[in-house]
Amino acid sequence: MERELIRWLRDHLPPHRSLRLGLGDDAAVLNMAGVDECVITVDMLTDHVDFELAEVDPRRVGRKCLAANLSDLAAMAARPMAGVVALCLPRQGGLELAKGLFEGMIPLAEQYELAIAGGDTNSWDGPLAVSITLLGGVTERGPLRRGGAQPGDRIVVTGSLGGSILGRHLDFEPRVREAIALHARYELHAGMDISDGLSLDLARMLEESRCGAVIRADAVPVSDDARRLSQHPADGVTPLNHALSDGEDFELLLAVPPVAAQQMLAEQSVDVPLTDIGEFVSDAGLWIAEADGVRRPLEPRGWEHRLDNR
Repeated sequence: MERELIRWLRDHLPPHRSLRLGLGDDAAVLNMAGVDECVITVDMLTDHVDFELAEVDPRRVGRKCLAANLSDLAAMAARPMAGVVALCLPRQGGLELAKGLFEGMIPLAEQYELAIAGGDTNSWDGPLAVSITLLGGVTERGPLRRGGAQPGDRIVVTGSLGGSILGRHLDFEPRVREAIALHARYELHAGMDISDGLSLDLARMLEESRCGAVIRADAVPVSDDARRLSQHPADGVTPLNHALSDGEDFELLLAVPPVAAQQMLAEQSVDVPLTDIGEFVSDAGLWIAEADGVRRPLEPRGWEHRLDNR
């Protein structure tokens, strides 16, 4: 199977200027001229956790797997360079499944000028698992980091949040170009992507930055999907709470000095909406301020992988 897949990939993967030696050898060779530093990220997505393969076209699954990794590069404001793809395939129908996954990845790789340099395949009697490792080039301003938010900074997010389970978690656009453009144009103190839920990911930024934050409830950009989801009789969650904790939005979360934030919001220089949702503060902790001004502690909620210690 592996040899046949390699032959198929050679016919379907586009050439890339950075790839000196690709499929067929034990390792790939990249030309990284002009790159002083690079970032590296790896993400593994699995059937029944990140998608339901029985219900979704494999091309959408493949696209999501690559897009989630590209979102990690966006979090660092890094330019995509190259990646490798490791597949653990079900034995039954594994070859056709692998082709479908790559058919979903290739257009996205071309869109972001990413070289798919190789990878590995395995087969077993369990569900599909996809692990992708990407390299990204750091821009002149260096990488964005989670640590660096300062009291007084504004909390700025891209797009709208919540309800991604209705389909957006499969078809989202990683904010790579937006992150690079914003990092180049404005002063940013910290950044990350919102993959596990706004409140949980913001809490992680606070831990790294050693400060606190207050979110304005009426400022959070709640998606139409979050509103639709909350209307389901069995849901029982408000649209705001969906936006705070659903996860898989893959939007940007930024700490921006007040003057830069004011300019950024006035100019709206990228194609996705930018929203100021609150402020970083010196007191440790996370709060939410209601429209009447009452401030209450906000428990970080979102997606976390859990392990059984028994």
